[in-house]
Amino acid sequence: MNTSLERWPQQLRDGLRQMGVDLSASQQQQLLDYLALLHKWNKAFNLTAIRDANVMVSRQLLDSLSILPFIKGPRILDVGTGPGLPGIPLAIALPDQQFVLIDSNGKKTRFVQQSLVTLGLGNVEVVRTRVEAYRSDAGFDTITSRAFAALPKMLQLTRHLLDERGRLLAMKGTVPTEEIAELEADGYGVAVVPLQVPNSDGQRHALLVERTATAGGRDADLG
Repeated sequence: MNTSLERWPQQLRDGLRQMGVDLSASQQQQLLDYLALLHKWNKAFNLTAIRDANVMVSRQLLDSLSILPFIKGPRILDVGTGPGLPGIPLAIALPDQQFVLIDSNGKKTRFVQQSLVTLGLGNVEVVRTRVEAYRSDAGFDTITSRAFAALPKMLQLTRHLLDERGRLLAMKGTVPTEEIAELEADGYGVAVVPLQVPNSDGQRHALLVERTATAGGRDADLG
């Protein structure tokens, strides 16, 4: 076994402890099984640019789990999920919530589907489509994304899927002040929360976007 992969269980345990995230041994094993599958498939199918096994626990698992405290409600949509990030780690950590993972890339959605079967995840649905074309009978309580699009564009593409009291939760590196100002000018509240990801360089932030009383009548401005 690759020595880098042998370090994964300890890296995960240490990282979860530093983040104050309490997961069972079986949940931790599911996370590691998912990462091993991603590592294997990535060699042939180029699913993610992160190929160094030494940083995969931090950059893939811990980074995804860093937004756990900000997930609200029972229905979560992960937009532009790619190989299932942050959706699959979140679904493993939150087995009582229902997740829909969307991506338009067939290669990546096939990998996600295979991951769900291998891991036995029954609380996740994967959909291959563009988010603007996706429809749901009920709004989502939280819509997540990791480097999907600029905030105004993301809101434009997903607002038809967001519950009236729902939250858009975007993961970003540096704080996009101009994007935030544009949303606030349109009546949306934006909270910026620094994320602490063990063994990760650079800035990470969660941007929490929610409708305010004045936003409803101004949605057309974002179209």
